[in-house]
Amino acid sequence: MKGIFNIIEKYFFIIILVAVAISLVYPNSFKWVLSEYNGINILNLLLSVVLFTMGTTLKTDDFINVLKNPKAIGVGISAQYIVMPLIAFALARAFSLDTALTVGLILVGTVPGGTASDVITFLAKGDVALSVSLTAVSTVISPILTPLITLLLIGNRIHFNPTDMFISIVQIVIVPIILGLLLNYIFPDFCDKLKHYLPTASSIVVCLIVAGVIGANKQAILTSSTIILIVIALQYIIAMSLGFGIGHLAGMNRKEIVTVAIELAFQNSGLSTSLAKTHFPNLTQATVPGALYSVWQNFAGSILAYAFRKYQS
Repeated sequence: MKGIFNIIEKYFFIIILVAVAISLVYPNSFKWVLSEYNGINILNLLLSVVLFTMGTTLKTDDFINVLKNPKAIGVGISAQYIVMPLIAFALARAFSLDTALTVGLILVGTVPGGTASDVITFLAKGDVALSVSLTAVSTVISPILTPLITLLLIGNRIHFNPTDMFISIVQIVIVPIILGLLLNYIFPDFCDKLKHYLPTASSIVVCLIVAGVIGANKQAILTSSTIILIVIALQYIIAMSLGFGIGHLAGMNRKEIVTVAIELAFQNSGLSTSLAKTHFPNLTQATVPGALYSVWQNFAGSILAYAFRKYQS
């Protein structure tokens, strides 16, 4: 069983491409992902599962590490919540994206780092401990910074309630992480056994979210795919490049530089998709950038990790 899970995790980028292909050919296959069951939003529930699994892998030591390496953490978090949102904003303006796609792109830029960054950092021989700390810290402070920065960037263009977004992030992100932390604290041996399977389970859930969003927006994606795909690719490439530059200017070592670059480029695109659907229901295409970014970051990230690892071997 563990072998099957390892294969799924190793070839995740291929699996997500297959899921995307299926959602485009049979868009109704994943329609249930964006539906509700007994008043429960399935998309938010799936995302909470991913964050819960993240919580079960965290320990108090991961947060103590923040105090041990404040410079690297400070640089990484600053880049996450200053550089990444500005990249999204600049690209939306440069390509004159419509309101819906602008909102979606901004949300991709303002959400915290994605858990996949930890896996890619490991494959790229980066500083895994730093990556875990950056992901954890950026996620914990996201209920405050994500709504605030989003408001600053698009508040004059479209109305939304940042307080409601704060509550949503607490419910979707913070509560599941705390529950995961508690489970790891009370049953550490059990969680230690689960860690071999949880990354794969999270990957499958991400595939479902991406497939559901792409299937629901098939026509919109096919008619505007060229522009938005270019923007998404540029957002990732610019973030990765600036991450390397920022790390170098900050005087970090090679492992830390690679880690900051990966952390900056990898976003919690599932959360951006969920926030777009929940808080901008009239802008259906606002969910598209998050779904496409998830596909791109996992595909390009896997290739980059291989290149980094090959270079170091």
